[in-house]
Amino acid sequence: MAGRGRGAEEGEGATSSVSERALFADVPYAEPALVLSPAPQSGIELLQPGNRVPAPIPTKAPVRRIHASLRRLSGPAIRRSIAAAAGTELDRGIGFLLVPVFLACGVILYFSLATEPDFYRPVAVVTLMAACAVVSRSWQKTHLCFMAALLCALGLLAAKVETWRAGTQMLGSEIQTRLTGRLASLEEMENGRVRLTIDVISTAHPKLRYAPERVRLSARKVPPDMTAGSLITGYARLLPPTGPVRPDSYDFSFDSYFSGIGASGFFLGNPKTVASKTGAGEDAPSTTRLASAIENARENIADHIRGQIGGPKGEIAAALMVGVRAGIPDEINEAMRRTGIYHIISISGLHMALVAGTIMGLLRGAFALFPDFASRRPVKKYAAAAALFSIAAYLVFSGIVVAAERSFIMLAVMLVAVLFDRAALTMRNLAISAIAVILVSPHEVVGPSFQMSFAATAALVGAYAGWSDYRAGRATSPPPRRSPLAFVTRKFLLGMGGLAMTSIIAGGATALFAIWHFQRVSPLSLFANLAVMPIVSVVMLLAVISALLMPFGLDWPSLYLMGKGLTAMIAISEWISERSPVDAVGLISIQSVLLVTIALVIATMATTWLRLAAVPFALAGLLTVSDTRTPDVLISEDAHLVVMPIGGGELAINRVRSNEFTTDNWKRALKAETIVVPETFEKGDARFDMDPADLPPGSPFYCSAGLCLARHPSGAIIAYAEDRKDAWRACAFATLIIVNDATAYDPCRNPLVLVVKKRQLARLGSAAVFFDQQSAIAPAEIDFAIEQPYRPWHEQRRFSREARGLPSYKRPERQASKPPPKQSPPPQ
Repeated sequence: MAGRGRGAEEGEGATSSVSERALFADVPYAEPALVLSPAPQSGIELLQPGNRVPAPIPTKAPVRRIHASLRRLSGPAIRRSIAAAAGTELDRGIGFLLVPVFLACGVILYFSLATEPDFYRPVAVVTLMAACAVVSRSWQKTHLCFMAALLCALGLLAAKVETWRAGTQMLGSEIQTRLTGRLASLEEMENGRVRLTIDVISTAHPKLRYAPERVRLSARKVPPDMTAGSLITGYARLLPPTGPVRPDSYDFSFDSYFSGIGASGFFLGNPKTVASKTGAGEDAPSTTRLASAIENARENIADHIRGQIGGPKGEIAAALMVGVRAGIPDEINEAMRRTGIYHIISISGLHMALVAGTIMGLLRGAFALFPDFASRRPVKKYAAAAALFSIAAYLVFSGIVVAAERSFIMLAVMLVAVLFDRAALTMRNLAISAIAVILVSPHEVVGPSFQMSFAATAALVGAYAGWSDYRAGRATSPPPRRSPLAFVTRKFLLGMGGLAMTSIIAGGATALFAIWHFQRVSPLSLFANLAVMPIVSVVMLLAVISALLMPFGLDWPSLYLMGKGLTAMIAISEWISERSPVDAVGLISIQSVLLVTIALVIATMATTWLRLAAVPFALAGLLTVSDTRTPDVLISEDAHLVVMPIGGGELAINRVRSNEFTTDNWKRALKAETIVVPETFEKGDARFDMDPADLPPGSPFYCSAGLCLARHPSGAIIAYAEDRKDAWRACAFATLIIVNDATAYDPCRNPLVLVVKKRQLARLGSAAVFFDQQSAIAPAEIDFAIEQPYRPWHEQRRFSREARGLPSYKRPERQASKPPPKQSPPPQ
């Protein structure tokens, strides 16, 4: 039965509606009253015979009011008010809403540990906390504390179990080998190459003793008969998973470990098909055959879409319908990132919601054509069940990526709630989704996708609930009659206003997470989303219609219109991107992200005045955003690249040709726009024989004969040596020396000179160097991306040749075979 919303008044004009917050409650809401005062008498009652009019007391009345205010602000009164509000929150079910929060805290604690814990430790902690929670049931506050600790321990245990279950065997060092395996997936990339994910069966020449189980390789060209499930072979160069490109950035080795990818690389020639999927599938497990069939269906659908639409818009259409997005041009990806609409490409909650909403709308509209049937049957539940089946199929054919998996769980919970006559859009359903994701894939908690998705959803659900409470407590009158034009105009403005508020709320909730992970913001994202989202809604409607008509070969009209809509979307994103200011904002402190996260949890989950506790956390988070130190020098983990900011938005780099992905990340982190390449001199050139002390501060790299020199704006001199024999020449004047030689030792033995060797970088990953801006003679400080002892996703680093102090592997040159020399017989 529908209950009255919070704050609803009895009487004429009052409205009765369902408050989303009231759905949590077992008792009606009542704000805690701090002080009870007698009801005032009206003037007529005061003038009745026998009632004396009290004489005004001009001096004591203000004093009494001040005393009453002070009593309300006293310590005992505040404690009683907090206790009453906390009791109300518990009655409304905030305890269940906090379950995923404490589980996530335990997961974060596990991944933040310096060493890998043994299995018995988290199990012992869970057992102890469970026993304490059972024993303390008579003391409510103590029981709640132990329950929170138990949930944290369960989150830690879930992360430990996932790490043990993954157990990915990762390649330790670069090597070339002949690889034979079963093709799991195949993607055509924008640059013309093909990316293959392969389940390794065997290796040869040399045979790897600890071969990874799954690798991801690229090739220039593949045979036309090569499809998912085929047995393939080829000579490939395998590379170990890389770590963060700088300290505190995204760890690709971490992602590879939990994705099951043990190595990456490329084929030295074109791979060949050993057996087609028909011949190869006989010995494959049933799950492998099923996965191959789904993957081939995805590729066939993607090829059909590309053939019907063509060009970049065809690639985007394939990404929206089946999740194949490797072929989208880089310039379009960058334009959508700068305008803040790249979330359209990644299949997530938006796409799942649009598909489910489209299916439900179409079916309910179809049922409305048969009023007799619709009046006797729960057609809403039928539509919800069909929508659930549709998004499940969408999940499977989109590749079951993590973002889509999480979105499916959230939508499935809401649709199941409709099937059981429950409210669909509630914080409780969001909490159920978060619990499921955390228990299934705990490592996602520390990733940007999980954080940004749930932050945006929680903020939107909380804002919607607050708006519903506000409307429930406001007396409304029937709307006046309007002309058709005024009616359409009002609906349009309301829709655009709702879309704008949605973008503002979601963007504000995810802004700091985006800055922390990507060091970029999209200042024009509001305008871009307002312009693009109506087009995307129509495009997704056409995508659903195309999917329904595709088996009958009647999808070409909807695909044609879908291509026109995507053309308009691309044009809008490129136009706004060209006018968008620089989006790089540099580094922020992790403390600010944690404080804002706490503020977001309180603001979205609290329903009483306790939500005001989010304000100090939010203010503290905003005030500590810049409480971080920007590195003066960044060094790549392979010791090939070194950059330093030299002022004016410029970065000096030590090589003319560099890794574009790494330099782009460094540019955003250091708020730079331009890369200044080094100036190279021939050996013996008199211009390079200058005194390094004469280099002006902010000089870029000058390179000659295996040695590069540069000067930081602080006055510190940086030297980069390709060989250990060249490093000693810089000991007399350099503050920092980077040696690209794993066999090198410290040639300076001077505590004022920081020497970074390739062996250190191979063991500890990329590095950030900080100079003392106050003293030119103070030694530099260094921070590495990886710490020892290693966690499981970094264990392979100890086996690389560079980490063992050996030179990089070089294939010996082939020499013409010569007959063995004749040996003289041994002396008798």
